[in-house]
Amino acid sequence: MRVKYSPGRGLRLPLVLFLGLLLSLSARAQSSAEAGSGKLASVKVTGSSRFQSAQIAPATGLKPGATVTKDDLQRGADRLAELGPFASVHFRYGDTDAGVVVEYQVTDAPAVPVWFDNFPWFTDAELVSAVKSSVPSFDGTAPEHGTLLDSISDALQFALASRNVHTSVTHALITAPGGSDQVQEFRVDGADVNIASVEFSDAFARSDRAIQTRLPDLIDHPYSRTAIELFEFEQVRPIYLAQGFLRVRFGPPNTHVVGDGPSARVAVTVAIEPGSAFAWNGVTWSGNTAILSPELNALVTLKPGDPADEAKIQPIWESVHDDYARRGYLDAAVTPRGQFDDTAKRVSYTAAISEGPQYRMGKLVLTGLSIEGERRIREAWKIEPGAIFDKDVYDEFISTGIKQAFTGLPFHYEKVGRFLQEDPKSGTVDVLLDFQ
Repeated sequence: MRVKYSPGRGLRLPLVLFLGLLLSLSARAQSSAEAGSGKLASVKVTGSSRFQSAQIAPATGLKPGATVTKDDLQRGADRLAELGPFASVHFRYGDTDAGVVVEYQVTDAPAVPVWFDNFPWFTDAELVSAVKSSVPSFDGTAPEHGTLLDSISDALQFALASRNVHTSVTHALITAPGGSDQVQEFRVDGADVNIASVEFSDAFARSDRAIQTRLPDLIDHPYSRTAIELFEFEQVRPIYLAQGFLRVRFGPPNTHVVGDGPSARVAVTVAIEPGSAFAWNGVTWSGNTAILSPELNALVTLKPGDPADEAKIQPIWESVHDDYARRGYLDAAVTPRGQFDDTAKRVSYTAAISEGPQYRMGKLVLTGLSIEGERRIREAWKIEPGAIFDKDVYDEFISTGIKQAFTGLPFHYEKVGRFLQEDPKSGTVDVLLDFQ
């Protein structure tokens, strides 16, 4: 975090005003500078694309009309830097007819969505409203660190107190359930309100035996939205996808707290919008020259009219990628895109293939081996220099071939570092194995 100031540098002012200041205020400005203080006329924050100056300026702690020093202006910059939403803070100041004017120039830092974990007494909308009442700049996101997070926690604690829940709120940066993006999670400490029941808004989930048999994973355990959504992602969603509900959506859990104090329990309703169940209608390939479409179609296990089972669709793309890798196309990428026919309830895919270069075997580079060990490994390696690089052969050698090569000798290596060093220009790949 960079916090800088420009001492003695004025703001850019219109030429007429600037000349006027030189002629009529030079004596006052000099006196103010020598005294090291002056009356604050205005505070402005610029540079942020997320916040307006009026939302952020109060966080400096500076109030127009008060007498300020250069140290006060620096402390204002420090407060902005500690807040969290800004990657850098600079400021500049100068004297005007009305007094000292200061401008803080900021750049935005990354922000992540806010995640409310175990607040069964509130809806998300109520929690957002509660935070905004204390933190006007709150927009549903939060910085990764900073004092603003403590302000959000304080606002949530105040909201809890209004429901007779007196405890603290903590925050932590976590990975969102069922995803890879990070969120800022806020949790209620010691809020062990157990789940009394879990219902589903959709009849399919209510009647599915596999889902119902897993409900004890949640019932009689402390309420946690993270736990609910992980259950949706890991237990419920795959069953919908297997039946062709490729557009299934889950809403925030609805909660109803019954009782008070240690006896309080929460009834949870999981909102599900299943959408239509789609059938498989085939795939069209593009960008493939090394492998013809009939060969790729042979890798498709689904038949037209079969349920568009996501658990069977995803392996198709993986099989295509593996087939390319067996032929030396290590950089091949498959980008499928579903085209949904809502009337016929069928889904067709277009799969764009970027083949990349075909690699041939370069050098086998070995480190950490004895003379006998290196001899055995080179003798066991099955891809000759200049031959098309077969990724399957490489993977098999890593998993079983190395140990087999040491038959009759003690295999004492704790780990084997491995790396494929590709050279797209020459179309070769070197295999680097480091025995440790």
